[in-house]
Amino acid sequence: MKTLLRFLPVALLACLLPKAYAADLSGVWKGAFDFNDETIATTLHLSESGATITGTVEGLPTSPTAIHDGKLDGSLLSFWVNTDYQGETYKLIFKGKVGDQKIDFNFGTDDGSWGTAMSVKREATDMADVTGTWKGSFDLFGADTPVTFNLKSDGATVTGAVLNADGKSNEIHDGKIDGTTVTFWVNTEYQGENYVVQYKGKISSDSINFDFGIPDGSWSSTVSAKKV
Repeated sequence: MKTLLRFLPVALLACLLPKAYAADLSGVWKGAFDFNDETIATTLHLSESGATITGTVEGLPTSPTAIHDGKLDGSLLSFWVNTDYQGETYKLIFKGKVGDQKIDFNFGTDDGSWGTAMSVKREATDMADVTGTWKGSFDLFGADTPVTFNLKSDGATVTGAVLNADGKSNEIHDGKIDGTTVTFWVNTEYQGENYVVQYKGKISSDSINFDFGIPDGSWSSTVSAKKV
């Protein structure tokens, strides 16, 4: 199967990029829901660690209130919170569908007596800016191989190129920033064959730590790229 995938057209491979490269939900998300003919502004502070989600919800009668049992299963997010209303404590169950820069929630009381819907979007100011030149090196079959990333941010969109050790430029495709996570893929040539290489990077103030590899999983590596 791995051998077959290497000879598939690059455009087809691009459609097979795995869900493992989904963005990190950590950050601030804002939205609103309707309650008794009022619009209730709501803010979610989320922190992702693997499949576990922690954080708080602001805007409910008890505010902020802590998230409990937060779980991310693919694109499905679930958790619950406690909030007080007119002297009673209610358990609210949240179930969300994670999309491109938004989460669509259905939530309500655990007994089903009340429920509503809400969409939240990540704060634009919560997205990192990766504009600039980043350099690092990675292990390629035992050889320390330099690589340069020329990146440009425009909100949640990233463009630019990845430069190989020989100076060949590979254009970035589908570049996105979600909080402190950047993802994209490139076409590259190695020993006469074309490959799709997909990147997922964790952004800090002076570096981006990338995990990257080809879609069939037969090769992967890591690189810590420093801003220059």
